[in-house]
Amino acid sequence: MKEYADRLLRYPEAGFSIDFSKLPLTAEEEAQLQPLAERAYKEVAELEGGAIANPDEGRMVGHYWLRNSTLAPTPELKAKIDEPLAALKAFAADVLGGRIVSPSGRPYSTCLVIGIGGSALGPELVADALPGKGLAMRFLDNTDPDGMLRVLEQLPLAETLVVVISKSGGTPETRNGMVSAQAYFAQHGYSFAKQAVAVTGVGSKLDGVAASEGWVARFPMEDWVGGRTSETSVVGLLPAALQGVDIDSLLRGAADMDAHTRVADTARNASMRLALAWYKAGEGHGKKDMVVLPYKDSLVLFSKYLQQLIMESLGKELDLDGKPVHQGISVYGNKGSTDQHAYVQQLRDGLNNFFVTFIEVRRCSADTVEVEPGFTAGDYLQGFLRGTRKALAESGRQSITISIPEVNAYTLGMLIALFERAVSFYASLIHINAYHQPGVQAGKLAANAFLKLLSAAAAALTDTPATATEIAAKVGADAEDTYHALVHIAESGKACWQMGECACCDTFRK
Repeated sequence: MKEYADRLLRYPEAGFSIDFSKLPLTAEEEAQLQPLAERAYKEVAELEGGAIANPDEGRMVGHYWLRNSTLAPTPELKAKIDEPLAALKAFAADVLGGRIVSPSGRPYSTCLVIGIGGSALGPELVADALPGKGLAMRFLDNTDPDGMLRVLEQLPLAETLVVVISKSGGTPETRNGMVSAQAYFAQHGYSFAKQAVAVTGVGSKLDGVAASEGWVARFPMEDWVGGRTSETSVVGLLPAALQGVDIDSLLRGAADMDAHTRVADTARNASMRLALAWYKAGEGHGKKDMVVLPYKDSLVLFSKYLQQLIMESLGKELDLDGKPVHQGISVYGNKGSTDQHAYVQQLRDGLNNFFVTFIEVRRCSADTVEVEPGFTAGDYLQGFLRGTRKALAESGRQSITISIPEVNAYTLGMLIALFERAVSFYASLIHINAYHQPGVQAGKLAANAFLKLLSAAAAALTDTPATATEIAAKVGADAEDTYHALVHIAESGKACWQMGECACCDTFRK
């Protein structure tokens, strides 16, 4: 019991605790890591003060200011937080109060959010975790035509407000979702523009379209807020407010966690202790995966949310000195006790290449039915959490357990802020830039090259069957890339494909 109590950090006024007893740092390890921790405190304080965090783009990192605008380094930046927040609150209140209605005169009942990455994951997490009394939330968060149609067909179009989120307005997945939705609305006799709201950079392509077409409203998206840290910005707060979530409570939870984890006292700083635990578990090189197991259905998307926050922030080839380091922490997870019937078997008996982050929610408001004499379903849920934690420890598996009283706007804000700062601290510990994503850009460039190849390959097709190798020679492209382009063209109904004994023998024609 004493070891557990000594390794337990609590913020009693918030009902929050985090248990490191199954992944403890020794006094010697803490002493060895303290110089790195001191550097991290200094560097994150500089970020909060307005230092340039992304030198290749000249950008600051301002997500910490969003929940306490008095920390913004200039009055102008403070105004860019306060004014949009007040505007989105007023807009959401008018929509939910029936003062802003659809062109048909009906109150809005549904909100369709179109975004990708952080512009969708944060709002999706909140929508699933905090069902409100406002608009029903739906999402287009991919460029899969079948997936988009499935969502669009379920919408009550006459009562659907659309929120399009894109900083530049040129993100292909979001643009494709918007164009698909525009076409679907038009096919059914509705004006997309008269039911659309833009969240975008001032002066962006999307901002121009929304202004010229007379969209319902426009809200600014600042370049100092990255997608994966945007839930407490207009990106996350507008959908949450339309959903009926208490966004002031969400912001207060994040601000309170920020205040706790801003203090340069490792014994009392949950985010720093979390970052140091990650460092120990993976030996400073991400050698172990992070398995996130919230024992609550409403937090099932939290592992997906953390996957982007952590992996996009920490997965870097080069350190700040330009030295190859290939850093990162792989993140995956499901929920308890579903995991009990899925991959816990491997966690317990298989490769010891991970550590677990359990999330305990202590209260179950609906836990009134005894499923057997003396025990409720909630008792079983707690039993599976404690049993799994103990079984893993007995097998030498490391874990951290975060405990909150219930899932509400305040506690969700705390969790978001806890991990945001842990990521910042850990990035400093391993000396990498958490706030750029060159790998994402590389994938976008490769996708654009493939689209150009699609056009060239389609133009090279004739009535005479030809192999991918032959067509590749015509267009001066790689044969395998050309093959995949031709298969896509054929399966889209724009060409004929004859399969042979192997891919090299396949032929394609108009």
